[in-house]
Amino acid sequence: MNLAEHYNKLYKDAITKIALGEYVTDPLINDETDRRFGITLVIRPDLATKTQIQQFLAEVKAIEPDQYYYQNADIHITLMSIISCYEGFDLKNIQVQDYVSLIREVLNRHQGFKIQFRGLTASPSCILIQGFLTDTLNEIRDDLRKTFKNSGLKQSIDKRYAIQTAHATVVRFNNPLQNPGALVSLMEKYRNFDFGTFDVKQVELVYNDWYQREKFVKKLHTFSLAFD
Repeated sequence: MNLAEHYNKLYKDAITKIALGEYVTDPLINDETDRRFGITLVIRPDLATKTQIQQFLAEVKAIEPDQYYYQNADIHITLMSIISCYEGFDLKNIQVQDYVSLIREVLNRHQGFKIQFRGLTASPSCILIQGFLTDTLNEIRDDLRKTFKNSGLKQSIDKRYAIQTAHATVVRFNNPLQNPGALVSLMEKYRNFDFGTFDVKQVELVYNDWYQREKFVKKLHTFSLAFD
């Protein structure tokens, strides 16, 4: 996959829909009865990168104060959704240690790597920071796919789609946009902005809700990656 082309297509499609008022709002973000949960392997950007993201989000908030903004603690890259969120999933349904052991076995075969957050893209429902990755990340993903498939453990890897990017969602639309024209102009300004490059030295296995909100996320294990 050519990531730059992929992100560019997403962006062009999304800003056209945003400008035409054909964007999508998510009614479940503030629904306290939403019980969709799963387990996910996530990567957290470093503080310097998250600080740059928050500066961008402050500008978006000035234009669109009523949308859903990711706090620093919630910003993440999905390395792999192990069990995609669904209504009624409970940790009691699985043996967490079996998952930790299998993931550790896979990660021990790989080195740490870098991710660059450069520019942003969008979908009709959210704004995303573009992550550019080394081959190592997709090698880890392929190794996880193969190892889980052969394990017999409950999983739903690639059930929704086969993940190949390293983006981070930072804004979700949950109310009508007040000024879509100004929002698109701001997105153009940050289209190729360098938010930072960071070393991925750790990966977290978390029990999470659909939006990875800190108040619902339970950290199950932190894995360290060897880094030369």
